[in-house]
Amino acid sequence: MLLAGSGIVVLPAQQPDAASLIQHIDAAVHERVDKLAGYTVTEHYAVYRGKDETHPASEMTVKTTYRRGTGKSYAILSESGSELLRRFVLSPLLDNEKVLNLPGNVEKSWFTSANYEMKLKPGGIQRLNMDGRDCLALAITPRLKAPNLIQGTLWVDPNDGSIVQIEGVASQSPSVFAGPPRMMRQYEKISGFAMATHARAESSSPIFGRTVLTIDYRDYQLQLRSAK
Repeated sequence: MLLAGSGIVVLPAQQPDAASLIQHIDAAVHERVDKLAGYTVTEHYAVYRGKDETHPASEMTVKTTYRRGTGKSYAILSESGSELLRRFVLSPLLDNEKVLNLPGNVEKSWFTSANYEMKLKPGGIQRLNMDGRDCLALAITPRLKAPNLIQGTLWVDPNDGSIVQIEGVASQSPSVFAGPPRMMRQYEKISGFAMATHARAESSSPIFGRTVLTIDYRDYQLQLRSAK
């Protein structure tokens, strides 16, 4: 019942070889890196305060451009709500994403065995109700602690190792004023590559209370590298 309530249906156990699965995961990540020259995507950020997750306290829509070898850049399309939250939550978030996606930094965030210890969870194939995809779940623990690295669960496609969903807690808090946020990100295959479609992060502190951030991604335009 608990699993069903979380959007996961457990199917009859089919436990694969863990080492082979992890190799598939690494291969899927590196194939995406090798073949993707860049992309553009429209991202909508919404910040909710307290118990209200219906009316955003602040919003921002940006067009994100990623280029292999240079990283990310942003163009703000619209913004509304609290200027204070945009200034101290959303703008620093975009600045941090720029730094994380610079060459030399970006590979440290990949969901690969180089960055994470991965252990296949028992139970075999699971079906995520969000889109009916069959997945295998792995417990993941970062080899280093950082605010952008998650300790939790990684769901992947058993056929090719592509990422379907991640959920867990940041291995390190980004602020001394709050505990590590709980994070979730969902992916879909676009032109054969796993691309983020929805993300959510929740944090709480005695000073600022409860804050929820959601990100929705749409209108991907992918540019592939020419074959050698």
